[in-house]
Amino acid sequence: MTGSALSALRADLARAPYTVEAVEELLGPVAAAALHREQPLPARRVLTGREEPAAVLVRCFVLGEAVPEQALVAALPSVPLPDLVGLGLVRAAAGEVRARVDLRPYGDEARTWWVVSDLSELALGGPLPTDHVLGIGGASTTLASWAPRPRVGRALDLGTGCGVQALHLSGHADHVVATDVSARALRTARLNAELNGLDWELRRGSLLEPVAGERFDLVVSNPPFVITPRVAGVPRYEYRDGGAAGDTVVADLVRGVGAHLAPGGLAQLLGNWEVPRDGDWREVVSGWLDGTGLDAWVVQREVQDPAGYAETWARDGGHRPGTPGFEELYEAWLADFEARGVAEVGFGIITLQRPATGRRPWRELAEVTGPVAAPVGPAVLRGVRARTLLAEADEDTLLDTAWRVAEDVTEERIGRPGAPDPAVIQARQGGGLGTTVQLDTVGAALLSVSDGEITPRQVLAGLAALQATGAEEGRAPALAALRTLVAEGMLLPP
Repeated sequence: MTGSALSALRADLARAPYTVEAVEELLGPVAAAALHREQPLPARRVLTGREEPAAVLVRCFVLGEAVPEQALVAALPSVPLPDLVGLGLVRAAAGEVRARVDLRPYGDEARTWWVVSDLSELALGGPLPTDHVLGIGGASTTLASWAPRPRVGRALDLGTGCGVQALHLSGHADHVVATDVSARALRTARLNAELNGLDWELRRGSLLEPVAGERFDLVVSNPPFVITPRVAGVPRYEYRDGGAAGDTVVADLVRGVGAHLAPGGLAQLLGNWEVPRDGDWREVVSGWLDGTGLDAWVVQREVQDPAGYAETWARDGGHRPGTPGFEELYEAWLADFEARGVAEVGFGIITLQRPATGRRPWRELAEVTGPVAAPVGPAVLRGVRARTLLAEADEDTLLDTAWRVAEDVTEERIGRPGAPDPAVIQARQGGGLGTTVQLDTVGAALLSVSDGEITPRQVLAGLAALQATGAEEGRAPALAALRTLVAEGMLLPP
């Protein structure tokens, strides 16, 4: 009965239509944006008295309102109300229905899914329970956007929660394993798999323990990375607290995940890292990477001081300034950071790769705080492959390849009025990570003529003839510029 009821529910949700686009159109841009910020009032005002199926579903499953029984039956005509009750989705009494879970549409560029999770803070009207199963949040959508998506055989969603990442993996992995320490999370993930007609292998356990001795082609993880004081009175939410002090959870995951990657396999992780006074975040994260044998591309996206971090996570569970317990939580975080000499906390994305050969691993740690493409995963995959190519190719191969300029690259020349030459030449990437690269004369020349037919060696020969110098004089700067432009995705293989 469960399978047939979920299949019927899926059909009704599609027919409503209960999709991301339909809900945003229903609410309008102002109310939709407010709801994304967890401000329900504009949405309630828009939906008051509305009884079309999508409106009823938003009122019931997102806003947590009581709706008339007949309105929900009309919105989901293929699923008898007792089946919805039996699935644990709603409770009914006195002619009204209230949601027991959050159920909302979610999708990517090609697909629409529906995601069940625990009722949100705005529906509950107060702090969350510590075993709360989180739904679609900022961290999960960030990871989904950044994750590379090659076609793979086996993929692992480590710390799946309600299964958001597993939904994405199902589109490009033959077999998906999803793990979580929370039994409630795994039950919710199983429900989401069945609701969306998917099949995942679900396992319970902490971090990498459930997959001991196994390897995967792709691992994605939104781990419980939040740095939480290990003192009494601070709630330990299962979805964000890994039970270790400081940034140990992420550090241990970085050190251990390589043993579970097949040759050429990728891992994409979110994480926080603590930076000590007079320290540098690159030194911290590099210490985690040393000895792993993995290629690594780490992008720091955000930095918070201890007070900002404390405010973010004290508020996250539903506590607000002026409510009971907020000041105590705030104080606990500040005292914890002070005791361990933490000056700031970084947040970012960690991309790892197990080299397919015995070569030396490459490593890049960069700070990118500006806007990036959405999704940025395709650029991440291209960047990993470009850096791998650079690590494996010799200088002659790089010089004899007829590179071509990526379509989203533009060039900018800056100089004083009347000056014969520009003071600065830089290339800008329109997509991907939005990188800007400053160019010297050789780099600018390479970029300007790279059309997929001319090689850098030919460019160097032409420059040497114009300047009456030897071609070898330009070899080192050409290779340096070439490596930067290829790594950043501005020059592509033919």
